[in-house]
Amino acid sequence: MTHRRLALAAGLLVAATLDAQPAQPTLGTRAAPVIERDGRRFRDLNRDGTLQPYEDWRLAPDVRARDLVSRMTLAEKAGAMMHGTARAEGPMGIAGVGGRYDLAQNTALIAGRGINSVITRLGGDPASLAAQNDALQEIAERGRLGIPVTVSTDPRHHFQYVIGESAQTGRMSQWPETLGFAALGDTALVRRFGDVARREYRAVGIHMTLSPQADLATEPRWSRINGTFGEDADLAARLVRAYVAGFQHGTRGTDSVGVLAIVKHWVGYGAQREGLDSHSAYGRHAAITAHDLSYHVKPFLGAFAAGVAGVMPTYSILDGATIDGRPVESVGGGYNRQLLTELLRGRYGFQGLVLTDWRITNDCGPRCVAGVPAGQQPSFADVGMPWGVETLSKQERFVKAVRAGVDQFGGTEEAEQLVNAVHDGELAESRLDASVRRIMVSKFRLGLFENPYVDAARAATLVGDSSAVAQGLDAQRRALVLLENAGGLLPLGTGARRVYVHGIDPQVVARYGWTVADDPSRADVAIVRIGAPYQTLHPGYVFGAMQHEGDLAFHDGDAEYEAVKRIAAVVPTVVTVYLDRPAILAALRGTARAIVANFGVSDVALLDVIAGRAKPEGRLPFELPSSMAEVEAQRPDLPHDTAHPLYRLGYGLRYR
Repeated sequence: MTHRRLALAAGLLVAATLDAQPAQPTLGTRAAPVIERDGRRFRDLNRDGTLQPYEDWRLAPDVRARDLVSRMTLAEKAGAMMHGTARAEGPMGIAGVGGRYDLAQNTALIAGRGINSVITRLGGDPASLAAQNDALQEIAERGRLGIPVTVSTDPRHHFQYVIGESAQTGRMSQWPETLGFAALGDTALVRRFGDVARREYRAVGIHMTLSPQADLATEPRWSRINGTFGEDADLAARLVRAYVAGFQHGTRGTDSVGVLAIVKHWVGYGAQREGLDSHSAYGRHAAITAHDLSYHVKPFLGAFAAGVAGVMPTYSILDGATIDGRPVESVGGGYNRQLLTELLRGRYGFQGLVLTDWRITNDCGPRCVAGVPAGQQPSFADVGMPWGVETLSKQERFVKAVRAGVDQFGGTEEAEQLVNAVHDGELAESRLDASVRRIMVSKFRLGLFENPYVDAARAATLVGDSSAVAQGLDAQRRALVLLENAGGLLPLGTGARRVYVHGIDPQVVARYGWTVADDPSRADVAIVRIGAPYQTLHPGYVFGAMQHEGDLAFHDGDAEYEAVKRIAAVVPTVVTVYLDRPAILAALRGTARAIVANFGVSDVALLDVIAGRAKPEGRLPFELPSSMAEVEAQRPDLPHDTAHPLYRLGYGLRYR
């Protein structure tokens, strides 16, 4: 198209969309000049002295995105389709872990390679994090077209931290894991949480949450259950919808105060064989039938109903699944056209962003396939998840993923692979245009082209303020599930008692009028905090070394179980168990007088409930099996199907 035609088309678009004039937005600029037209102010992002359609905030996001994409080079388009990692200073800087960004490396990434979507794993106080994210935006603003950076994060508001799955909380308000929200089933609470988290994220310059996890906890041994809403698909669908609405500031897509939500992992990820996770080569297969695939789709429908911005495909290969009577190709979700184009975009009409999970185009070499030898430390440098396409070249993997329906690649910055694919005739540049438009539309909706900067001083006062902290603590209290209470031991009350504690801060105990005993034999009651049982079956793999796998039952010789037995033998004992997976609690039921399940709880919130200042309201979001034999006999894709569960889905006692 000639420049004259382009100008004419732009003029027509302006005329068509300026009839309803929006209010002047606040502009934030450090490098781009501000120009005035018709009494309004605009950022001159390409610094040409002319108001271009993509710089005109009066136009619709799609109109602006089309204009911007028409101005981008092939290399810039390919760069936009990478979702990289914001580099930090220090030994873990390449993974983004640290307290400050490495600005030289990020300049090379953003200005040099055209990457304008990055995940942050930076910690630190809110004001510092805000200032650091502003520094990234200043780098981007100085670029040829001034395209702002979209900053994403894994969840930061909960308790568990596993790199690649969650992030450090810093001073953000702390809430139970999503399983705790499922234990309450309170959609209003979930939406309120999303609203609080949205405001905290935007205050520090974060625009995208790589959540919610709509996967279903149908395989009890699976190591990612803690991030789900349990195993009931209808409940999960309602809570996923509320979660997205809270983060995105409504159900019509996000806006200039919202946070883009990326629902994951499309689809069937919860049906992992033996619960082994597909972050690792040994866990790359899930087992799911056509009928039960539909069950696993249900929670995603809640996200679609809320206008979710993006979808992240699963790493897993779905064994046994069929779509429209045809077997699903034996490749990971990010390469699967049946899952992404036929099912997601075709049957369900999804129009948003498809962002792959991290590092699916990387090679999986010998150390990735077999793990590192005993005594050696596994490294993220060995990690790749090209499941089902291991024999393809890297360029062929990028091509296959784009043809399957992918818009953006997580955890990689190899934009040259797409450039080469276009030059080699394997992809049309117009196909890249379609993906880049989706990416840019999201940035326009977020208001980043008007003001990508945040106020560090405001972040310091807003993030983790007293109201947000109080709401998080209240959710922690309510989400506790009372499983056993022999003789009505709980609540303890706040009178004079001698209390022995294990795994709890003794200084917190004094707030309840109790005296901390230095030995169980000198106490009236004991309170013990433990985790659910697990094994480290694959220590030679990066994620295998971090994730909880294998056996769900307590056994003689387990350190935490031995502590419970020792203490409970001499004093009535209350045990709280962190259920990141559905533990088998038969051994505890015959030992402890009271058992309280938690899904992430502070000492203060826990003791408030044990003392009776608050009441447990939660009900189990999954069944708790009675034996490993029954776990091994159940199907990984079916919910609550162990033969004789110790506690059924929805179980929970109340105080009298």
